[in-house]
Amino acid sequence: MPEAIRQLLERHLQSILDNDITAYHTSTVPELTLYEWYVTPHRIDGLGFHDFLMTESARPDTPATALDPSGRAGSAPDKVPSEAREKDRERFDLANYREQVYGDCAICSYTLLISRATSQGTTVRSHNETRVFVRRDGVWKVVHVHKSPAWNAPHQAG
Repeated sequence: MPEAIRQLLERHLQSILDNDITAYHTSTVPELTLYEWYVTPHRIDGLGFHDFLMTESARPDTPATALDPSGRAGSAPDKVPSEAREKDRERFDLANYREQVYGDCAICSYTLLISRATSQGTTVRSHNETRVFVRRDGVWKVVHVHKSPAWNAPHQAG
């Protein structure tokens, strides 16, 4: 069973990188919750957030991808439309992957490495992620995502 969850996770992440909203919805519940540290310090609810990111990332005039919304890794002219993109220009890897399965719940934690080749060179960005899957009616879907920096973030006194 562990290999099946990882394969589902990788297909889920690839759907985001490919801006494939249909595949993303197939692997995700509508009531998804997210913490994306580089976007906002608050919880994001629902699919609309990623739907917007994937739609905008698919545009040829933006350097961003839905897995790297800042677009700092390149410029718009370096971007190749999703349907024509060479698979080796953008990729992700899962470092320090760990999976915990408890009945109908699976917790996947890892460091997401996002590599991107552009005319300016190759960059690799990373952050830590946890994605929680729940099995409903025999189908595993992502219900929660939590991201945090892969570097020592400054502590802000409350």
